[in-house]
Amino acid sequence: SIPGAMVTPGGDPKTNEDYLTTYFASDPFQGLPEGEVTSFKEFLQGQTSQEISDYMSFLDAAGGDQVLGVDLRFPSGFEARCRVTRDRSLPDFSADDRDRFQSVVPHLRNAARLFERLQIEGAEHGVYRGAVEQLGVGTIILDQTGSVTRTNAVADQLLDAGDGIRLDGGKLILGDRRFQKIIESLLTHIGDIPAPVRFKLSRAKGHDLAVVARPIHIPAILRGGANLALFITVPGDDTQLDPAAIRDLFQLTRMEATLAVSLAHGRSLVEAADILGIAHNTARAHLRSIFAKTGARRQSQLVHLLRSGLQ
Repeated sequence: SIPGAMVTPGGDPKTNEDYLTTYFASDPFQGLPEGEVTSFKEFLQGQTSQEISDYMSFLDAAGGDQVLGVDLRFPSGFEARCRVTRDRSLPDFSADDRDRFQSVVPHLRNAARLFERLQIEGAEHGVYRGAVEQLGVGTIILDQTGSVTRTNAVADQLLDAGDGIRLDGGKLILGDRRFQKIIESLLTHIGDIPAPVRFKLSRAKGHDLAVVARPIHIPAILRGGANLALFITVPGDDTQLDPAAIRDLFQLTRMEATLAVSLAHGRSLVEAADILGIAHNTARAHLRSIFAKTGARRQSQLVHLLRSGLQ
């Protein structure tokens, strides 16, 4: 368990800090009937442990033992606890107070479900972001003005090199003016882009950059945020492809990921099968599974997918 928000209007910040850093972990007021508002005084009936004694000492120092609580439990194992308190200068919680608290429990449950989902999606995003970086895919997010709002580590390296692509005052600048105009046009007509736009950006020193620009469709209420995503790879750099990252990103088996990388390096299915020491028919079966998991329909599309990290 981890402590969440603790709001105490007019309270002593030191008391809040003491609870969050010391008493939260040993707070005995938990394990309440699911979804049922319970008072601390009810909970105390029959309780005589040292933890209760220590917690009562904290409540006494904090100025009162009026506490109402509700515990919410979810099938995933996630548990949310909500507590409201009053100090001794205020009247005891009434039956009406308790009923009002009970009436908001469905809303608390919805909020807890949303919080749980956001936490899960945040963790998933971290996994996919790491996998995309391992694949050597640079990600740059632009707002409608062309300003860069977010980059990943791979993109930062490309921008720092300043070869064919760089930042100037927070704006993305492409070395080839033709493609600079394409980006500007995409930003102007962001709602009319039917499909991702692909182009190659030449560089003075390194391999050409393969760029995929695709719109980010967001609800109208959120307009003004990021609107265009650029995914950038270096097709000539074979060392960027990591079988482990591909396995994690597309949920492939170890053999499927190894075969996919071999194909992405330009080998035929027969050549890849020989290198891996498997029969051609076995390789074909693995390839069908790879197609099913990645959404690719043919080998050339799979190679492009692995190189760009996109479908």
